[in-house]
Amino acid sequence: MNISPDSPLTPDKDWWRGAVIYQIYPRSFQDSNGDGVGDLKGITARLGHVASLGADAIWISPFFTSPMKDYGYDVANYEDIDPIFGTLADFDALIAEAHRLGIRVMIDLVISHTSDQHPWFVESRSSRFNPKADWYVWADAKPDGSPPNNWLSIFGGSAWQWHSTRMQYYMHNFLTSQPDLNLHNPQVQDALLAIARFWLQRGVDGFRLDTINFYFHDLELRDNPALAPEARNANTAPAVNPYNFQEHLYDKNRPENLAFLKRFRAVMEEFPAIAAVGEVGDSQRGLEIVGEYTSDNDKMHMCYAFEFLAPDPLIPRRVAEVQRAFEAAAPQGWACWAFSNHDVVRHVSRWGGQVEDKDGFAKMLAGLLLSLRGSVCLYEGEELGLTEADLSYEDLRDPYGIEFWPEFKGRDGCRTPMVWEADATHGGFTVAGRSWLPTPVEHLPKAVDRQTGNPRSVLELYRRFLAFRKRHAAFAKGTIAFFEPENSILAFTRHYEGETLLCLFNMSGEPGAIALPAGNWQALADHGFESRQSVEAIELPAWGAFFARLAG
Repeated sequence: MNISPDSPLTPDKDWWRGAVIYQIYPRSFQDSNGDGVGDLKGITARLGHVASLGADAIWISPFFTSPMKDYGYDVANYEDIDPIFGTLADFDALIAEAHRLGIRVMIDLVISHTSDQHPWFVESRSSRFNPKADWYVWADAKPDGSPPNNWLSIFGGSAWQWHSTRMQYYMHNFLTSQPDLNLHNPQVQDALLAIARFWLQRGVDGFRLDTINFYFHDLELRDNPALAPEARNANTAPAVNPYNFQEHLYDKNRPENLAFLKRFRAVMEEFPAIAAVGEVGDSQRGLEIVGEYTSDNDKMHMCYAFEFLAPDPLIPRRVAEVQRAFEAAAPQGWACWAFSNHDVVRHVSRWGGQVEDKDGFAKMLAGLLLSLRGSVCLYEGEELGLTEADLSYEDLRDPYGIEFWPEFKGRDGCRTPMVWEADATHGGFTVAGRSWLPTPVEHLPKAVDRQTGNPRSVLELYRRFLAFRKRHAAFAKGTIAFFEPENSILAFTRHYEGETLLCLFNMSGEPGAIALPAGNWQALADHGFESRQSVEAIELPAWGAFFARLAG
């Protein structure tokens, strides 16, 4: 890790445990050159905001060379920057500034598939006998010419695309322009590990590994079995997507992945204080897979599943059930919780569609997320209480949304530009006449400049609570124990090295009260929430929270 002498960072191998990671979607964070698209120089210019928030690290969504069919998640060159985002020198400057501010840098590695414009695929598709012929997943047609099996693409239709030169099908779990790499081939694994080493040598502090459970496929190409309707859910794909109709036993989640993840961890261990978080997308076995991938301290440092990114209403009982389910499925593992990211409806809208006081709702959810056991990912704009943008079909850029419109409107509603200045063009995101996605008018009053200094704003609550969280190590490192939920109030304790904290959340728009558990509890302050304490009970306002320490 290339840390300058004046950086407050230290080579702490355990920094990731309980870390708060701020996700940046580079196209929408800050445009520095007036072309309507965010870039690396824009990120560097706004790192002061991340530092003022109190985040420990940033995760930057892909910025590699790409034809942008899936907006960077289709990589054509893993070791260079797409010109729309800048240059390698710009990235080096970003790392230097982040480290100066005490912020670690994690980058998004997409290694389950590439763009069909990647030189590897261009060579692979040229014949059946070239040196990279087996670098992707190719298969012959059935005797009737149909695809090799029933596997489906998340983005719609078959997971197989015919290629006339090779007279074979190639596999794609996502767009047809995103062919899947064949990680059964050791040469492919070696090439991917070399890419990880390239970025580690450049000074990154870790990785977010996209679609980590998609790396391997069943070599026998067996059909996935049908999934009973009562077992289906919309955790990882919208309900209108037939992808949910299958039990994905053979197109992903393969046991061979464990050995590769050990190899990936070994590369990271060559460098000091590196960490990785894996994205596990599976609607039936998500937490079980997380447990496998984070066991024995020799694979992933942490993983996140989709339980809190799903549309299911967030009520006290569900929070407790998910946390307990994780502890049962991954007793050796470490979670990384998120309520929003670049792929799902912003949580203030997803869970709070009928909530009148959306700012109060957003504050309560912030306190809750930052109090759970695990690390945390915050998605850009979440700290402003941004809602999902309602875009017209004409404004859509996301191929996923275009495919399933109008029942599913895709991911553009959470990817609109960050709002910095309420009175500036496009909220201060760009000076261009048109930005790549429109800036919603309703977001402008929530701009950073409007919320900064306002003690009742969502942004200042995040800043205050993150500072509060850092003062109590139990939040980052401690164990968690839930009380039986009472009505709308969620109650649990966090414990670490002699400190026990009580955390109460009123997950309702109506006032509530709860009796104090036995013990000498001393109320804590300076966290941003209001409540009233009597001798025996705590009175919580709508969307309120209360925190106390157990005195000796």
